[in-house]
Amino acid sequence: MLKDQMTPLERAKALAKGEPVDRFQCNPNLSNGIARVYGCKISEFNHSSRQLANAVIATHRRFHGDGAKVFTDLFTLAEAMGAKMKFPDDNTVDLLEPAISDVSQIDYLEPVNPYKDKRLPLHIEAMKYVYDEIGHEVPCSALVVGPFTSACFLIGVEKTTKLMLRNPEAVHKLCEVSLQSCINFAQAAIEQGVGISIAEPMSSCTVISPKHFRTYSAPYFKRFVDFLKSKGIGTSTHICGKTEAIWEDLADMGFGAISVDNVVDLKKCTEMVGDRMKIMGHVDPSSVMYSGTREEVRKETIKCVQQGWRSKKGYGIMSGCGLPVETPIENIDAMLDAAREIGWPVTDEKLEKLLSVDKYK
Repeated sequence: MLKDQMTPLERAKALAKGEPVDRFQCNPNLSNGIARVYGCKISEFNHSSRQLANAVIATHRRFHGDGAKVFTDLFTLAEAMGAKMKFPDDNTVDLLEPAISDVSQIDYLEPVNPYKDKRLPLHIEAMKYVYDEIGHEVPCSALVVGPFTSACFLIGVEKTTKLMLRNPEAVHKLCEVSLQSCINFAQAAIEQGVGISIAEPMSSCTVISPKHFRTYSAPYFKRFVDFLKSKGIGTSTHICGKTEAIWEDLADMGFGAISVDNVVDLKKCTEMVGDRMKIMGHVDPSSVMYSGTREEVRKETIKCVQQGWRSKKGYGIMSGCGLPVETPIENIDAMLDAAREIGWPVTDEKLEKLLSVDKYK
């Protein structure tokens, strides 16, 4: 296994200054797979801040990726506002029942108190543990589920899509209270010393049209980004699925980075908005990272670098979405090792030469 010459935090600071580094930043994006690395059940860290922090810390120390993220599932804000959850013994939490069933109940919804409501205090405490123990080595962050996505979970995705056509005012009310919850949670996270990244899967053009994105998601997304900027916090976002039609919108909002799904054209993304924000992605999390061989992971990582490395604001290796829980550990190693093998600086000739070699055969 190749070794890094810099810590993730040293690498991040050098890149920010335009200084040389040892390799591209690389974030495999394990999500709840951190339970497998640490050796606990997923349910354990859904009910223990110490276990959640331990899993995040163990994952950093095992792989030395370029971020330590405190996150469990997409529903923490919606749950804190009244939604009911399914808590499997050893799988990801899922939505059981939205917070409300009818638009007449919207006015009863209240923004979250991160220090009191449901699992949010657990997450806040885990952030403090993580930052205190490894914040000197790696950039630490909280993943906040964005205003529109959290709003969808308050009344249900299907009802939200119908309301966008039949009752726009109701959708805006849901997004408004959801935005305030995002701000409250992010403020508490910032107070623990961590950065913020934003997940907005329901804003994908695979789910809603670009027109509906601009009407219902973008205004609240932008206000959330503006709030973070007012606190001196830069931020990144990940939106699953097709996003090409809204890349310019996201760049206009002032994101520092965007992580893109493997279903989009990475090279085109760098050409369209790579001069305005850093591009991250987009190794296939399923057919390559989960189901592929180490050599397939290595080759796909190199191919992604071929497509992304010319991005003017920078490029980072990342899976196209959160990895399946049972993604083989050796495949995660292969992604990080590929980043180290590619090294820095990079040329097209170097990448072609690496592709011509089968390292694991």
